[in-house]
Amino acid sequence: MTAEFLAETKHRADDARDRAPARYRPAGPVTLDGHEATAILERTRASVDPELRAAIDSLPGSMRRIALYHFGWERADGTPSSGNAGKAIRPALVLTAATALGGPAAAGAAVRAAAAVELVHNFTLLHDDVMDRDTTRRHRPTAWTVFGDADAILAGDALQALALRLLAEDPHPAAPAAAARLAACVVELCAGQHTDTALERRRPGEVGLDEVLTMAEAKTGALLGCACALGALFAGAGEEDVEALDAFGRQAGLAFQLIDDVIGIWGDPDRTGKPAGADLAARKKSLPVVAALTSGTPAAAELAALYEAPYDKEDMARTALAVERAGGRDWAQVEAADRMARAMGELSRAVPAPEAAGGLLALAEFVTRRTG
Repeated sequence: MTAEFLAETKHRADDARDRAPARYRPAGPVTLDGHEATAILERTRASVDPELRAAIDSLPGSMRRIALYHFGWERADGTPSSGNAGKAIRPALVLTAATALGGPAAAGAAVRAAAAVELVHNFTLLHDDVMDRDTTRRHRPTAWTVFGDADAILAGDALQALALRLLAEDPHPAAPAAAARLAACVVELCAGQHTDTALERRRPGEVGLDEVLTMAEAKTGALLGCACALGALFAGAGEEDVEALDAFGRQAGLAFQLIDDVIGIWGDPDRTGKPAGADLAARKKSLPVVAALTSGTPAAAELAALYEAPYDKEDMARTALAVERAGGRDWAQVEAADRMARAMGELSRAVPAPEAAGGLLALAEFVTRRTG
């Protein structure tokens, strides 16, 4: 990537931060150290997990066993486990958005909606692992490697159906609108995944950065935006505030994906639970990779040649270095900052008071400052 392009990208990020309200800038007085986010996530797990377990317990035995294994609550042989069920970022966004606009009572009423979002998220994980042939998730073998492709896909289908049933049975007046919004989000997620798999079949020089950003918004930003919007709906917010929180979640989701893609190349397997360089081994057109491929640098040409060749474990370090030398890592980190600044601007539209927005800010910083 040329120095001029990277300088322009940094300028855009600085400009976006300057445009955001001062109280919402990442370096502002409400910037948090991660402890508040951790507390929010712990409270979310405590309130949402019982709803998730009740929903999963309603599944037929074969589907229930796979789902419980995927969530880390059972081992492959069906014995109990206290494994990792994930960070609960998406249900936390539902409850925190509801609190920001309607207080604790609104959050209490949105627990089913939060569980529904988490079920949809895990439906996508089960399917993604099959399509990507990922063998590890949350530091244990993926469901398809244990139970087979068909069973993992069917378990994912069942989780999606459970999510919509939770909202269909919810007596809250916002539930019908929430169900429609979540269903539309699932369609967008599927479209994003379809684009992602299609990109993998194209040659490195045939993929543009804008289309990969659009795909990432559909695959990742859409569900984070939907989570925030559902929280707003259960708080009784008006359409303008619902859309602003959706936009906040989408921009934060893009920042999340950018950082996730960086971790996918340079992350520590002990922290990520995935093999080092898994995205490079799979020749994924991740955001840092496409930014590097389109940089017009000598390193971009080297990276394209490596991506055209069959995977060779010996070339892993060389491939990662080519992405970095072509500016892909720097671009992704600057773009993530840019997207977070835009997210802050959207949040300020719906929640002007920084003290009310503090929980959402804490979660947004948590997901974009992580290293694994």
